[in-house]
Amino acid sequence: MNNVDLKSLAANRTVRIVGIVIGVLILLLIAIPLFVNVNNFRPEIESSLSSALGRPVKVGNLSLSIFSGSVKADQLTIADDPKFSNSPFIQAKALAVGAELMPLIFSKKLNVTKIVIDHPEIFLLRNADGVWNFSSIGGQASSSQPANAPKTSSNAPSNSNINIAKLDVNDGTVTVGSSTGKRKPIVYNNVNISVRDFSFSSSFPLTASVGLPGGGSLKIEGTAGPINATDSALTPVQGKLHMTKLDLSQSALVDPTLGITGFADFDGTLTSDGHIAKASGTIKGTSLKLVPAGKPAGEPVQIVFAVDHDLKNETGKIAQGDISVGKAAAKLTGTYNMHGDTTAIQTKLAGDGMPVDDVETILPAFGVILPTGSQLKGGTVSAEINSNGPLDKLVSTGWIKMNNTALAGFNLGSKLSTLSALTGKQPGTGNDTQIQNLSSDVRYAPDGTRLDKINLVIPSLGTVTGAGTISPNNALSFKLVANLSGGVGGGLTKAAGMGSGGVPIDVGGTTSNPTFTPDMKGVMGNKLKGLVPGGKSSPLGGLGGLLGKKP
Repeated sequence: MNNVDLKSLAANRTVRIVGIVIGVLILLLIAIPLFVNVNNFRPEIESSLSSALGRPVKVGNLSLSIFSGSVKADQLTIADDPKFSNSPFIQAKALAVGAELMPLIFSKKLNVTKIVIDHPEIFLLRNADGVWNFSSIGGQASSSQPANAPKTSSNAPSNSNINIAKLDVNDGTVTVGSSTGKRKPIVYNNVNISVRDFSFSSSFPLTASVGLPGGGSLKIEGTAGPINATDSALTPVQGKLHMTKLDLSQSALVDPTLGITGFADFDGTLTSDGHIAKASGTIKGTSLKLVPAGKPAGEPVQIVFAVDHDLKNETGKIAQGDISVGKAAAKLTGTYNMHGDTTAIQTKLAGDGMPVDDVETILPAFGVILPTGSQLKGGTVSAEINSNGPLDKLVSTGWIKMNNTALAGFNLGSKLSTLSALTGKQPGTGNDTQIQNLSSDVRYAPDGTRLDKINLVIPSLGTVTGAGTISPNNALSFKLVANLSGGVGGGLTKAAGMGSGGVPIDVGGTTSNPTFTPDMKGVMGNKLKGLVPGGKSSPLGGLGGLLGKKP
């Protein structure tokens, strides 16, 4: 036998040996689960998790997967804080616990390296004091466990000793609601959370993505920890947030009863030291409606903001609130309090010299409805509005001023035909009403809007003053006085002895279809009562000459 044959025989023998070894190893790997009853570890797993979280934890039937190096459970249940609910805080159909194989096989010791929770249902609840049901997870929470909670074994590690290289939540569902039941729960789908090097006693990196109702999305990337031993909601956090197409009517941020709708995009940062959370960034709102009677705004609204939020007291300060619509810019400052089911605010919104054309696009969002077919064009508007109270009972007061604008598509002359005849000319040319300036005090509340100290100057008509109200269903009730310009109009006021009193006008109808009724009978009755006719100096003499009749 030559050397070639010997080498070939040796090679074939080596291949057969390697094949036999591999086959034996595969058989051993397949057979190991038969000899290692991982269900024996279930009490230890439940006890360790219960001790770490401070809540009863139950896992289902366990099985060992050698190839993935994990112990799998067909069920996971983590109890809620009994102060909030008797239902589970988290329940999942599958749990995978990564383990070191050698200690597991030879020493029957379970060293956890990773935890993967698939398709969990997570329930977040907030009470009237602003406390969340996850606040009591970990640390001192164990002292409040129910009597039937699993007992922690003497050698079970405390949560401060827990270190997990990989902790993932895949394709979960998060339901956010109120423990008082006053709000309809909001459901978020496609929740994925990835944590690396998790520890209760140090910071760790995390990423998360959430599917928002209405098709939007939220992404978070940053760090968290160490976990606060008293209240996990006070855990330090740093991260970047990117949110697209948040449907405000289906978010946990807004009470649906407030009638606020629209979509919001957000890019910003969040930094918390466990006491004060600082959030800043840019919000872009589209199709915004801010009051129940409002309509979607015609243009996007951008807000560059910075907020300092007191985590313990659930209060905050608006450090920056730059609001812009087109070229119109205003500033929002103030404070808020999130205790209770409805947030309360104390804010000031101020804008100076804002282009009317840009402001006009946002007016429908506040329920401001102009006469049908009309719109404001040109000029500037300034305003200062102070708001105070809970959002569902908010009262806003302040003032507005408007200069050199026009109400296009609305001819006031067609509504004031009687006054037009007195002045001898139409108040406005064509289909527009020119407004030299307008100022008024404003009060907005759930029971309606009130305007006081109205001062309106229309060059072709004169000056209009007065006050009135707009009901929640947009019905008008105003008492105005018109000081007419022009020779005939001015002559009427002087002849009747009205001086600067002017002609009373009742305004009714609705904001979309207002009616103007000059109270001529009231003028005559009030001004001529008690006067004795006679002589050229008599007021009746002047009036008779004006009307073409003898006094």
